[in-house]
Amino acid sequence: MPFLSRTEEFSIHYAIDDFTDPWADRPFLILQHGNGRSGRFWYRWIPYLSRHYRIIRPDMRGLGQSVGRLDLEKDITLNALIGDLTALLDHLGAAQVHYCGESMGGILGLALAARHPERVRTLTLVATPVFIEEEMKQRYALGHGSRTEAMEKMGIREWVSATTRGTRLPADQEPELFDWYVDEFAEGDPDVQVAMSKLVNAANASDFLPDVQAPVLGLYPTTGQITTPAQEARLRDGLTDFELIHLPTTFHMVHLLFPEACTKEVLRFCAQHDRTLSTATGP
Repeated sequence: MPFLSRTEEFSIHYAIDDFTDPWADRPFLILQHGNGRSGRFWYRWIPYLSRHYRIIRPDMRGLGQSVGRLDLEKDITLNALIGDLTALLDHLGAAQVHYCGESMGGILGLALAARHPERVRTLTLVATPVFIEEEMKQRYALGHGSRTEAMEKMGIREWVSATTRGTRLPADQEPELFDWYVDEFAEGDPDVQVAMSKLVNAANASDFLPDVQAPVLGLYPTTGQITTPAQEARLRDGLTDFELIHLPTTFHMVHLLFPEACTKEVLRFCAQHDRTLSTATGP
C-alpha cells in the first residue's frame, strides 16, 4: 500500500487506480473525500473513471489509513491538508491534475485551485458547501450544544447514523449502503472525527472563489439540505467559469447515490479541457 511520509510520526495513505493504456500517458484525476470519510467512499466511481484517467484517492490525515500521531489542535488545519495535497502531487510527479472533491474535499479543491492555480486543470465540486449554515449546525447538534458536543456525548456511531438518515443517505433506498456508510465512518478515530468536524464547521470558502481560475463543474442535489440554493448562488456569483448540474435527490451523498450519472459528467467535463482526450465515455 502506498504511503507518503509527512513527519516521522505519520504518513498519508493514497490509492492509485490506473487501467489506462500504458503508452497513453493519461492525466491524473484526484478524488478527494469529505469530512470523516476516506478514499474508500469513492469505490462506485472507479470502474467508470480508471480506464480513462490515472485516479489518485488520498486519505486525509488522521482518516482512513493515514494514521499516526497528530496534534489535533495544530495538525488538523486547512493549511496542513493543502500541504498534504501539494506534497502528494510532487511525490507522484503530477505537475497538473483534474481535481474532484466531495463536500469538505471540494472546499480543499477550491483552496488548492486558488492558492496553486497552476496545479489544477479542472475542478469538480460534489455537493460542496461554501460554508456550513447555522441551521445545519443546529440540526447536526441533535439537541446538544453543538455538533461536536453531540458527537462526544452520543458516540460517533449513534451520531453519524442519526445525521446520515436525515441528510446524507435515505436509509430505506439501499439499506446495505446505509449500514456500510455508518460502519465505515464509525471506524475512524473519535478524536480525529471531532477535530475534523470543528474544522468543517469553521470553514468558509468564500474568499477562495474569486481566485479560482480553473473551470468548475458542480454536481449537487436538487434542493440540497446542506448545499442550499443560497450556497449555489454564491458559487455562481463568485466563480468565473461554473457549470451546475443537479441530481434528483435532496440527500447529500450524490456520488454514492448516482455514480454512473456523476462519472459521466466528470468524464465529459474533463475531456473538454484535455488536449490528450477528445472523448471519454464509460467502461
